[in-house]
Amino acid sequence: MQTAIHPVDEKLPAAKLFTLGIQHVLVMYAGAIAVPLIIGGALHLPKDQIAFLINADLFCCGLVTLIQALGIWKFGIRMPVMMGVTFAAVGPMVAMAGNPNLGILAIYGAVIASGIFGLIITPFMSRAVRFFPPVVTGTIITVIGITLMRVGINWAAGGQPMIFDAASKTMQVNPDYGAPENLAIAFFVLVSIMVMTRYLRGFLGNISVLLGMVLGFVVSLALGKVSFDGLGEAGWFAFIMPFKYGMPTFDMGAIIGMCLVMIVTMVESTGMFLALSELTGKRISNEELANGLRADSLGTVIGGVFNTFPYTSFSQNIGLVGVTGVRSRYVCAAAGVILVAFGMFPKMAHVAASIPVYVLGGAGIVMFGMVAATGIKILGNAGLNHQRHNLFIVAVSIGAGMIPLVAPQFFSHLPHWLGTIVDSGILLATIAAVTLNLFFNGQGAESEAKAFAMAAAHSSDH
Repeated sequence: MQTAIHPVDEKLPAAKLFTLGIQHVLVMYAGAIAVPLIIGGALHLPKDQIAFLINADLFCCGLVTLIQALGIWKFGIRMPVMMGVTFAAVGPMVAMAGNPNLGILAIYGAVIASGIFGLIITPFMSRAVRFFPPVVTGTIITVIGITLMRVGINWAAGGQPMIFDAASKTMQVNPDYGAPENLAIAFFVLVSIMVMTRYLRGFLGNISVLLGMVLGFVVSLALGKVSFDGLGEAGWFAFIMPFKYGMPTFDMGAIIGMCLVMIVTMVESTGMFLALSELTGKRISNEELANGLRADSLGTVIGGVFNTFPYTSFSQNIGLVGVTGVRSRYVCAAAGVILVAFGMFPKMAHVAASIPVYVLGGAGIVMFGMVAATGIKILGNAGLNHQRHNLFIVAVSIGAGMIPLVAPQFFSHLPHWLGTIVDSGILLATIAAVTLNLFFNGQGAESEAKAFAMAAAHSSDH
């Protein structure tokens, strides 16, 4: 009797893989190129060098996504995961960029060292699954979704309220933020996705997010709101040379800061993987979790070698898995191939970059909301009706996770080096939820976590 193939391991036809892969790429593209833009600006690099950083980033995004989704030996969780540069590293890297004694080579040295550090601590981090029963997992995933909502809402309004002005090298008010036409197009994309999700079936239903973005792009193009500036200057081919800027240097202070970032991203990745386990209905073992975290660490080493930055599992794309119901990891592998091509053929990447951010915002609200909804669904299995203590765990942990969102200056008087930790709402929520769960529920958490994992393994129909 032939064993049924789990949807995560399903191999789809090439045309479907390409279309679904493009959908994943467009969802994560704005986030993928944001960090090299920020760090390139902080380093005062010329435009052609910032373009190279973006190409290198896209190339490594694709390469590390292939490792994570397909798996090589003990690297890769073999689930539908997209990889991108973590925003948790931006603060420490901007500080290094502004230090004349450090600069870009010290950034790359710290990135490589933190990746090696991640490989060393992976076995210890992967054993933490026992501390993530439904009340903890559901809370963390809910906070992930709410945190991402800020990104989607800002996208819908036209980016960020404040933007960096290259001429004056200062932050300026974004004049297009909240413009009625931005909001209207984002709303149009949102409604389009909802209508298509309701009425389309099969493959067309699975690409409703992509179709919604295409419709939004067409409307933006008709209104003259799409700019292809710079497409002519973009090269046809870019070779991503390792150590382009020279051999990295290793500063102990910079390395310690990036190692803290690595711990933060590994905690966040654990939450992402548990969210995917729920969305795909596939249980992940400690060993598989270790493989996923190991791929994060290896990706960070690869990033440092190929002139880019630390990599982590991109939470944006988890919401897409929930919206479309497509759970095949080969879709993300196809997206990885597309990203590698984008990195090596800059004109292709430039066309994708021309999609207005408010078009992405309409789709982002759907997808990021789906992540939060998944967390709420998990909390439904956390015994909140008859375990009063669990209500306190959820209440305090969500409150902790909201601090960086609603009060960014809340921890402004704490030592600067703590910024990596306290600026992450996801990490604060995780620390609070795990600690309170141990306080209220003690060792009972382990059996509860195992029961949850078994339930997820049997809930493959969503």
